[in-house]
Amino acid sequence: MIVVDTHAWVWYLTDPDKLSKRARAAIDKGVSSAKACVSSISVWEVAMLVERQRLVLTRDLDDWLDDAERVGLFAFVAVDNAIARRSVRLPEPLHGDPADRIIAATALELGASLVTKDRRLIDYPHIATVW
Repeated sequence: MIVVDTHAWVWYLTDPDKLSKRARAAIDKGVSSAKACVSSISVWEVAMLVERQRLVLTRDLDDWLDDAERVGLFAFVAVDNAIARRSVRLPEPLHGDPADRIIAATALELGASLVTKDRRLIDYPHIATVW
């Protein structure tokens, strides 16, 4: 099982060449075995990036998100109470970005590796990462 960080999810769907070979292989394997997950907080992050014009999609945000969900490549994991609690109780040191904390907590709750290029998450010793 893998959890795919926001940027890796977007890149996989829009520009897979931005992924490392290891990350692409891990996502491909997760997708083919129905064990690739994306936190619902990533949907929020994408919407925020589009709203702030830091991410430009080739089509309307709602259509892009609907298609990303409809294709069924990734299971979307809701931010439930266990993940929310865990995100504020993560062992330190981890920076305070709420989305990253929720994504890390999601990986820990699922016992999954996290596919990410984010050095702050790669350096976090309490989760397994792939890049």
